[in-house]
Amino acid sequence: MRTLSLGDLTITHVPDGMVRLKPGGWLPAATDADWAAHPDHLDDGGFLVASIGGLLVERGERALLIDTGFGPESYPDDPTNPLYGSIHGGELLDSLRRLGREPSRIEAVAITHLHTDHLGWAWSTAPGTGTHPFGHATHLVAAPEWQRRDLAAQGGATEDRLAAFAPRVREIEDGDEIFPGVRASFAAGHTVGHTTYTITGGGRRLIAFGDALHAPIQVTHPEWSCGIDHDPAESAEHRRRLVHELSRPDTVGYGCHFADVVFGRAERRPDGRFTWVPVA
Repeated sequence: MRTLSLGDLTITHVPDGMVRLKPGGWLPAATDADWAAHPDHLDDGGFLVASIGGLLVERGERALLIDTGFGPESYPDDPTNPLYGSIHGGELLDSLRRLGREPSRIEAVAITHLHTDHLGWAWSTAPGTGTHPFGHATHLVAAPEWQRRDLAAQGGATEDRLAAFAPRVREIEDGDEIFPGVRASFAAGHTVGHTTYTITGGGRRLIAFGDALHAPIQVTHPEWSCGIDHDPAESAEHRRRLVHELSRPDTVGYGCHFADVVFGRAERRPDGRFTWVPVA
């Protein structure tokens, strides 16, 4: 867990699990030489390790959760899969409780996009209860993302899974304020309606950028698009703009997949590129 404060807002990364990504398939533009030059970004097995979780935004008794993790599922490495190694989830509800926040006290869930590792607890039931832990909460989804939810099926977000929370979905528009100090911004590329959330308080802002960036190495190489990006060129263009925003004063980024350095900012290097510098 990582926590920081923005004025009267408390922002916490809530872990749900992790996934080992295969760098050759996940960031196909990166070469073996690139990875040899950055060995610290891979684990001993040669995997790009990514965290899975949500972002809790608290203002007194009120609380918003951005994304819901992978849910109570786990899978071993499939050698025939060019993208994913082992993946496991299921910790998010316990993580919330360790923070003193029961799932029933989350008033709304904001979704960055309709991929399974961001939706798991939206359709899963809590162990031993048979009920959806956020079944009481409004689920906020970008209008273009929800209207083309058929595209999500190939990634596992099938119609029957989406139906579990569809009655609670409220479509949001670009620029909507969805919670005090939290505003949605459409950032298509990874998916057709991928959304980032900018959280402002105490003279600072935090950009929860979802899957616009999957790993800190992309801060240095924003031209490296993800192997499953819906539109790799659009994704790369948004990433370039995002990295510049993350280098501005009083700006912090939140990368839900950034392993144990989820909060940070972009710092310009002498060669004009940027490096991810963790904070909190």
